[in-house]
Amino acid sequence: MKRNFHLLFLSAILAFSSCTSYKNVPYIQNSDDLKNVQQISELYDARIMPKDLLTITVNSENAETAAPYNLVVQSSLSVHTKNVTTQPSLMNYLVDNNGNIDFPSLGVVHVGGLTKSQAEETIRKRLSPFFSDDKFIVNVRMTNYKISVLGEVARPNTYTISNEKVNIFEALALAGDLTIYGKRDGVKLIREDSNGKKEIVKLNLNDANIINSPYYYLQQNDVLYVEPNKAKAKNSDIGSSTTLWFSATSIMISLTSLLYNILK
Repeated sequence: MKRNFHLLFLSAILAFSSCTSYKNVPYIQNSDDLKNVQQISELYDARIMPKDLLTITVNSENAETAAPYNLVVQSSLSVHTKNVTTQPSLMNYLVDNNGNIDFPSLGVVHVGGLTKSQAEETIRKRLSPFFSDDKFIVNVRMTNYKISVLGEVARPNTYTISNEKVNIFEALALAGDLTIYGKRDGVKLIREDSNGKKEIVKLNLNDANIINSPYYYLQQNDVLYVEPNKAKAKNSDIGSSTTLWFSATSIMISLTSLLYNILK
């Protein structure tokens, strides 16, 4: 009888603990609440910020006319005291703290705060007088669009985003997702705007409304930090949360058994 009581008590504890811990694991738990909500919003488009590196190409039917605006650079590597010239690559334009770049023939061009398409249109209008017709194309790309993910993820690192668009779940996927010790409701986003103002925002991945958050899409140089949960904190204190849990359970069973023997 006593053994059956112990087994029943232990099973109840295991069932209760597994049930409560599971609630903290799934992402976007209340997604059904969003099914009937229709929202109209513009597609996200990254904006150019100070210290961004841009590649800008100008293509025209007349290659000679466009050539002065497609500057290339060559770098040399020293291999056993011999200079080896690498393949030429397009020059990068560094956006200064005022949001400006220095472009051939145009001089200073303000691109800070503009989207990719807006920057292309700005440069195209400024270049129009240099072309006899309007048949030329300007293309702007960010070459250093990167985000960092650290904390309780499988592969903490800094990741370069080639398509200039990434949401929080895509960023976590690049980092191998959260570990079992990561707090789904304790993800911190560290962001610095174009004026140097820094902010830290706490995000809850359990809540489906995160897809409507202005922080759902990450900006270049954003940092995601995943906080450890209580189990990880206990691991760091005693070396093994499993040992602590079973020790506590054993004590509870012993006390219950003692009370049972006294009161029976």
